[in-house]
Amino acid sequence: MKSIAAAAFTAILPAMLASVQAQPAPAVSVPTAEQRAALCDGCAWVQEVRTETRDGKASGLGVVGGAVVGGLLGSQVGGGTGKKLATVGGAVAGGYAGNKVEKNAKERKVWIVQLVQRDGSLRSVELDADPNLRAGDTVREKDGHLTRP
Repeated sequence: MKSIAAAAFTAILPAMLASVQAQPAPAVSVPTAEQRAALCDGCAWVQEVRTETRDGKASGLGVVGGAVVGGLLGSQVGGGTGKKLATVGGAVAGGYAGNKVEKNAKERKVWIVQLVQRDGSLRSVELDADPNLRAGDTVREKDGHLTRP
């Protein structure tokens, strides 16, 4: 039973470490009332740009593959009722680990742009590609894209 737990932990460890990686704090810019008033119609002030990682979508293959491997490993432990419990436990742990591994393999990076509108309200835009913007830039949004005026 200890080897199954060790195998499951070993499979899950990379996912746990990836989620803990530190990212530098993004630069933040707060416009003055005069700067907001000077914005053109439909324009906004970029307050901050940061990146986030989104989990990928699991197709179920990771669960099935992990459960099969976990069940096979569990069946190698003990005998009688203990063997059955180890097989079931291994399948459950393997399915969970396989799902996590598949999601991490398909993760993606997104850019979150925090905008300050002319009236001072805040709004966020999530983009799939680097917008090449910095805090303090002025942008116009059109059809889900941010462009400089």
